[in-house]
Amino acid sequence: MRDLPDGGMIPAQVDSQDVILVRSGNHLFVVGARCPHDRAQLSEGLVVGESLRCPMHHACFDLRTGEALRAPALDAIPCWRVERVGDQAFVRERLPEPTPRSAASRRLPGVPIPASVVIVGGGAAGLAAAQMLRREGYAGRVTMLSADDSPPYDRPNLSKDFLAGSAPADWMPLRLPKFYAKSEIKLVLNASVCSIDRQKKQVLLEDGRRFGFGALLLATGAEPVQLGIAGTERAHLHYLRTFADSKAIIAKAAKAKSALVVGASFIALEVAASLRARGIDVHVIGQEATPLERILGAEVGHFIQGVHESKGVRFHLGRTVRRIDGKRVTLDDGESLEADLVVLGVGVRPAISLAQQAGLLVDRGIVVDAYLETNEPGIYAAGDVARWPDPHSGERIRVEHWVLAQRQGQTAARNILGLRERFEAVPFFWSQHYDVAINCIGHAQRWDRVEIEGTLARGECVVTYKNAGRTLAVATISRDLQSLRAELAFEQSENAVLAS
Repeated sequence: MRDLPDGGMIPAQVDSQDVILVRSGNHLFVVGARCPHDRAQLSEGLVVGESLRCPMHHACFDLRTGEALRAPALDAIPCWRVERVGDQAFVRERLPEPTPRSAASRRLPGVPIPASVVIVGGGAAGLAAAQMLRREGYAGRVTMLSADDSPPYDRPNLSKDFLAGSAPADWMPLRLPKFYAKSEIKLVLNASVCSIDRQKKQVLLEDGRRFGFGALLLATGAEPVQLGIAGTERAHLHYLRTFADSKAIIAKAAKAKSALVVGASFIALEVAASLRARGIDVHVIGQEATPLERILGAEVGHFIQGVHESKGVRFHLGRTVRRIDGKRVTLDDGESLEADLVVLGVGVRPAISLAQQAGLLVDRGIVVDAYLETNEPGIYAAGDVARWPDPHSGERIRVEHWVLAQRQGQTAARNILGLRERFEAVPFFWSQHYDVAINCIGHAQRWDRVEIEGTLARGECVVTYKNAGRTLAVATISRDLQSLRAELAFEQSENAVLAS
């Protein structure tokens, strides 16, 4: 005990299972060594009070119970009882998994519990909300209406490991079918919602079915921006948003020798990396002068471009596609390229038509308050479609981050149950480019200073984005622990200036 510092961790084994011994203050805990979300080594994470944060994708776990406190992890980690005798620690029996708790004792007085909850959307936010309702002990009817033909899946992997061929299809579902049955969550696939009746509290599907709700969560996500390109049928172009989209690209890639990726967004560049992993020649067409410059700045953008170029990707920047005739692609400067496969990744826009039809307040997304509730009481929004007041930037923002969507779904679920919990999570996302992973914390729409600690050229650094001396965002490469510390600094700042 004396040799283990506060916040320190020691890898060990219990009954042939990898665990870590963790010290928090005067308490010792023994928990599973791997994050259930992506199998990351938790011993490389950060201890905050009696919680443990994952270094890879910032999941968070309760050291006493193992409960997953924050997405992207949805499952608990195992825990064991620890008995201390002097300066020695003895690991005893494994503790039971955390059981659902009742939100009734924690909700505001006089707030009714809805008899039923309908969730429109089958993505990250929708599933996280449905599961959180059950974790909070909600016993009412829960219905998820998804326009997708697949149950909720790991969307970030559509452009990463699955598309690259290093993750099999059976890794993609976030939950097995038995989860929905056991949790009594009615998941309706291929369910296209066409309207909301606010007075009758019903949602109407295109096939005529109606679903009544006591509370409604809109988690409709975003839709790919469609490009009108002359000389080609839409079927020749591939967008990447769904599991089916990714599988269609893989099927086409099986016979392709060359590919054209239109756009230089994170998704587009991840697609480029995945297609290169399959041995396909890749050209990237982008209107911008530097990839990702608007999000990460010119220096980081040039670095990412160099990473791709070192793998054989060829860039055509400051260019657009004028016409596609079969395999021949003509750019706006007259240059012609051959491509067996064309993938468009020029961004997405929030799916707000349903909210507009219902008369909800819309402004570049569905406008919600700090509790993720719309201007209609009892109707909430979460995920890519929600535009909320971010306490860290001081602005109303909408971001398209998978982890953030899950966390918003969890907060919305608790607020549906009357807990009145402000959404204050710090925006976080990650992007993978071959063996280079970028973690981004915070949200910077504009900045006047970029500070780089470490060596960007070697892919090992911390990049800080500031405006008027105030830190707005931090990007890290091969500095996972510093990414976690940056997240904690944002949380503790209470909107004050962060230390450099």
